[in-house]
Amino acid sequence: MCGRFVVARAGEELVSVLRADVIADDLPAPSFNIAPTDRAAIVLDSVKSEPPLRRVEAARWGLVPGWAKDLSIGARAFNARAEEVEQKPMFRNALVSRRAIVPSTGWYEWKTGPAGKVPHYLHAADDAPIFLAGLYEWWRDPGRADDDPARWVLSFTILTRSSVGALAGIHDRMPLMVDADHADAWLDPSTENVGDVLDAAMDAAPSMVHTLDDRVIGSAVGNVRNNGPELIQPAPDAA
Repeated sequence: MCGRFVVARAGEELVSVLRADVIADDLPAPSFNIAPTDRAAIVLDSVKSEPPLRRVEAARWGLVPGWAKDLSIGARAFNARAEEVEQKPMFRNALVSRRAIVPSTGWYEWKTGPAGKVPHYLHAADDAPIFLAGLYEWWRDPGRADDDPARWVLSFTILTRSSVGALAGIHDRMPLMVDADHADAWLDPSTENVGDVLDAAMDAAPSMVHTLDDRVIGSAVGNVRNNGPELIQPAPDAA
């Protein structure tokens, strides 16, 4: 699974390879400890323009479907199992036409061993951005007036799949990574064969595992109040 991730860059520097048309001016600052319900940047192709505009927007981590009564449902929908999204009511509508890319610098996993849970930082060996497959939704807050700009909440979830290679020894699930070549197809809201697009992403993801580095880090990352570049530094006693 992916329960914490890092975005050490912001704006155009993070998504330049995806050729965004519009970058929101309220993107969150770089963060080294993004947790569910926090805001992060996502990339989406707007369904309300022709041709679709590629946008980078700030969104709440934890998918809140349009039919939800309140935001709380998103706290447990920060990940979605890619093998199940076509059947799950929570995710299947978003899969059809509201797919997103979640740019990241890396993510954290905790490996259970004799000494307890040890935090690991997974990141690209060349420190390039890692693009994670996601889904997004817009939710209308019934408690806000029609003229309140905050009445619409944009939220997202990160897809996961079974881990492979070296990652399987750390955790049994990993985020579904998407390379730049597959990003256009993943983001295209007009795609009719959604199952084929999902299968292609699932099949391609294992080939990206060898591009990652695994770093044992300190326990400070376990506290969501801690946030800084020191979190991704190797633990002093790491082998």
